Amino acid sequence: MKITTFDPMIITPKAEEVIKLFEALGFAKTHAPSVNIETGEVTDVRMKHPEGYHVDVAGVDKLPKDMTIIRMNVDNFEEAYDLLISRGFKNNRGDGLVETASAKSATMISPSGFTISLVQHIKK
Repeated sequence: MKITTFDPMIITPKAEEVIKLFEALGFAKTHAPSVNIETGEVTDVRMKHPEGYHVDVAGVDKLPKDMTIIRMNVDNFEEAYDLLISRGFKNNRGDGLVETASAKSATMISPSGFTISLVQHIKK
């Protein structure tokens, strides 16, 4: 398994405010895919700084407060998923995944409480 992306992701009901803050810090939007999940539509704005740093900002309306998690893109979802499970991580959807035409993902919570958004992009 190869990790292809590893960076912070801020999940917030106030995405536009957070995006404007990071734009003021020199980050620019690179793309913003949206997906519909059981709790509604989620738009994930990928931002890049000229020095090479990245941050993702996901707009989720039904959150009481912001959350910061780690986004980890991999080239082999099943291998990464099994590795995390073997280390005590739990999928916050039980065994469920979010699958779209372009990606497969799961939110994985560690035994100590930190969270990884595990993603594999599907290449066409």
